[in-house]
Amino acid sequence: MKVTEVRTRVVRLPFERPIGSALGKLDSCGCVLVYVHTDTGIVGENLVFALNDRRTRVLRQMVDELADLLIGQDAGHIAGFWARAWKDINFFGHKGVTVMGISALDGALWDIAGKAANLPLYRLLGGARDKVPTYHSGGLWLDRDIDALTREAQDMVAQGFRAVKMRLGMADPRQDAERVRAVRAAIGPDIKLMADANQGLNEAQAIRLGRLLEEHDLTWFEEPLPAWDLEGLARVAAALDTPIASGETEYTRYGFRSMLTLRSADVLMPDLQRVGGVSEFMRVGHMAESHDIPVSSHLFPETSLQVLGALSNAIFLEYMPWFSTLYREPLEFADGMAVVPERPGWGHTFDEQRITALEQATR
Repeated sequence: MKVTEVRTRVVRLPFERPIGSALGKLDSCGCVLVYVHTDTGIVGENLVFALNDRRTRVLRQMVDELADLLIGQDAGHIAGFWARAWKDINFFGHKGVTVMGISALDGALWDIAGKAANLPLYRLLGGARDKVPTYHSGGLWLDRDIDALTREAQDMVAQGFRAVKMRLGMADPRQDAERVRAVRAAIGPDIKLMADANQGLNEAQAIRLGRLLEEHDLTWFEEPLPAWDLEGLARVAAALDTPIASGETEYTRYGFRSMLTLRSADVLMPDLQRVGGVSEFMRVGHMAESHDIPVSSHLFPETSLQVLGALSNAIFLEYMPWFSTLYREPLEFADGMAVVPERPGWGHTFDEQRITALEQATR
């Protein structure tokens, strides 16, 4: 089965309302949709994105530029593509948009592999479970006041979620602590609560805030420091009883190897776009397992669900519904867990009618 064509298209996906976080105001995603065609008629799909639709054209161009490494090649030789691409990007470097381009194509190739075998990816990759614990991440932002936060958290629990995540980043750490206290009181002691600082603190601030939050039994304190400060993050992790979760902004097995060596986090959070696609997500997951470290996912719930279902050390799927309207098939949940689809490949396919409408709306 040979690759005959790689096609990309771009859509802007606006949020229902702007989001406030430590990263700044977020209002949309620029999504690059990837279609890898084969001579058997099987088409692999995948998507990558740019936050606030910034540099989306650069991301698309990177994917398009890597396509020549696939055309005419065996679609099933995914490791071969990955090795060629890794060598090819050497001049530009092995982090950032270059790796995102590899991820986009790698994921589409795995979708082809699943469709060709008539298996969902999680089974093709080894299979560990058909349901994955899930936390709701699509709310509890910094722009909500405490009343809105507590109502939103209660709504998430009423929908059946047994874990929710809120954001940190107020000017005074005591304000963050008060907001966490209010959410914890609203959802009770049996619902898991995560808190994400979105890289907004320095080492001293993170330790101070982390100590203020420890009485509220957080499942984890996420990304307290800038992604590049792995040594500082390790010191924060050592200073706090609350587990530290991080890694969504890290690239490839080499970045995660450093995190494991330094003990920078208690939970690793590879992102399918940044880590290097399915191939590298699985390498990182198994490497973490060899250190008895659990993994969670970052964004992309429709596709992350398949790789998490293949890892015995996966503990949570992040449910962020940014891209859900781009797919025909909705995610399914049961008892606070996401059900891994048994459909071939990703088990989710693009909704072409919806995508065409988005294209027309942004012309």
